[in-house]
Amino acid sequence: MLFQQEWHGLQHGISFSERYATMNPIQNQAPANVISQEALDAAEKHLRDVLALAIEHAAPHAAVVVSDARCALAATLTAAYRRCLPDATFIDFDAVSPDAVLATFAPLQAGDLVILVQSTNFRLEAFRIRVELFKRGLKVIEHPHLSRMPGPEALYYIESLAYDPAYYRGVGYALKARIDHARRAVVDSGGEQLLFDSPLEAAKLNIGDYSEMNNVGGQFPIGEVFTEAQDLEAVNGKVRIFVFGDTAFRVNQPAQPITLVISEGRVTEAIDSTPEFDQVLANIRADEGEVWLRELGFGMNRAFSQERRVSDIGTYERMCGIHLSLGAKHGVYSKANIKRTSARYHIDVFAVTEAVYLDDEVVYRNGAWQP
Repeated sequence: MLFQQEWHGLQHGISFSERYATMNPIQNQAPANVISQEALDAAEKHLRDVLALAIEHAAPHAAVVVSDARCALAATLTAAYRRCLPDATFIDFDAVSPDAVLATFAPLQAGDLVILVQSTNFRLEAFRIRVELFKRGLKVIEHPHLSRMPGPEALYYIESLAYDPAYYRGVGYALKARIDHARRAVVDSGGEQLLFDSPLEAAKLNIGDYSEMNNVGGQFPIGEVFTEAQDLEAVNGKVRIFVFGDTAFRVNQPAQPITLVISEGRVTEAIDSTPEFDQVLANIRADEGEVWLRELGFGMNRAFSQERRVSDIGTYERMCGIHLSLGAKHGVYSKANIKRTSARYHIDVFAVTEAVYLDDEVVYRNGAWQP
């Protein structure tokens, strides 16, 4: 394996930066297509906080940044990382071979950092980048699908990188404590209510605190606490959704909210549906037989709202409010009546969120969490 090989350059006293500066001499030039000076300054500030407060990256640990310049947002984040990490190795993914990218990872030690700035999603054949890097004890920051968020969306994305530990950790842990002890939950989506008449699974956190986790880092931006009903069939009622993830993994906003009718944890009807949403449901039913509702996600990122959207569904998932998942797939929680081998779909849908109740107490109202 490449990771287990001695790296020739280290044996001859050549640093990462020296080796790859000669391979890619343009790496030290500032990208020409950054969004704006103001956007670059904001990205630098937010990423500096992420590196120091969430990732806790510091010398003598090494850092490698693998990026492309196919869109302005990727170029801006790369330039910001150059400011934050002047001693890091920077690799242009489009200028070198996959083997050369992997070679930059080979000499890294546990606790070192890899950052992936991707206009799409980097592919290195069968190499699962984040999984393999985590196996080696490396810290990882991923910024995927940046090209899906042009114009104003790119500015929302940069804003979403702001890291406020008092908010994320304070509210995040308070929500987890409430979720873990709740006997029921209700999502009020403005005239309709969805009842989770069951205790909830132990909540998982994505709040930039990795002190109790096996791995440090993941996909950014962050900001989410998620769970699901212990008894999926105890979920009943209606919920109005204003956005769903379509078959291209993009945010799809219908002209008016779609009302989902949920019976014993399954979608039985979609009122005011659209052809695109009908296709999503048809795909799930074709492969899984029925449409389960699983994840109950408490999004916390205040840069995103019902009005402030980005097109990438995996990014918008952090939106401050409630998101749910359709389909049997949810790898975090196991259910006896759902076989992992046959579960294929996890489609995010976003609820009009007027209020959220855990037991009989309000934890969300007026667009903000109140745990």
